[in-house]
Amino acid sequence: MVRAPVNKILPFSVVDGPGSRVAVFLQGCNFRCAYCHNPETQTLCNSCGICVAGCPSGALALEDGKVTWDEGICLGCDACMAVCPNCSSPKVREMSAGEVYAQVLESLPFVRGLTVSGGECSLYPEFLAELFSLAKLDGLSCLIDCNGGVDLSLYPALVNLCDGVMLDVKSWAPAIHCALTGCGNLVVRKNLVYLAGKDRLEEVRIVCLEREVDAEAAIEGIAEVLGPEKTASLQLKLIRFRRFGVRGRLENTASPGRAYMETIAARAASAGFRRVVVV
Repeated sequence: MVRAPVNKILPFSVVDGPGSRVAVFLQGCNFRCAYCHNPETQTLCNSCGICVAGCPSGALALEDGKVTWDEGICLGCDACMAVCPNCSSPKVREMSAGEVYAQVLESLPFVRGLTVSGGECSLYPEFLAELFSLAKLDGLSCLIDCNGGVDLSLYPALVNLCDGVMLDVKSWAPAIHCALTGCGNLVVRKNLVYLAGKDRLEEVRIVCLEREVDAEAAIEGIAEVLGPEKTASLQLKLIRFRRFGVRGRLENTASPGRAYMETIAARAASAGFRRVVVV
């Protein structure tokens, strides 16, 4: 079975897609977003050992040059992640799709679906395909929560297996996208068109922050690319930037005010979006 690094599994979530769902968060990301609210999911642990001394329960140890984690005595305080200089976590587990799905089964029949996020889950397409194949046997809907940085047209079997993709559009102008994430957005735009054509766009999301994100340009660009019919039917989620969990240059930045978010929502409506959610 294909394996992937798993940061955590939430047995019940109502914010990771429609209805009640299991949410699986994989470790590792190909973006370095300045506003990332879970930077501890960006990289794999390099066993530097800095986190070990600060663990209040002694759940961490350095054995044969590798950091180990004893889940049984862990307090869940996340002090290890707070001190990690590598934007990682020592609590990541390499798991097979079968092992992950065994935990998903523990939430049945109280959930209607499965959402896989990250980090960036599309870095592990074979794992996703195997996991979704198992979920489909029990009639669960399967969603991908991703940044669009991996060309999903290269994995048609995975796209056909999933029920939809919740796609982040970080920015529209390539230069702004690069300043915000560390890379360009040509693949993101390609995925936007491809997924819309395959009827797999569950939701498009924009994190809104003045002077950092060209939200209005993104709204207009998405609408132009998709055309009026798909724009009208697509759910657009406008997410107010919040500094909680953020590290680096934006960690003390205030959230946009209500007036700004109302302006952005109004621009979305004028661009043809009929399903706009502001959070």
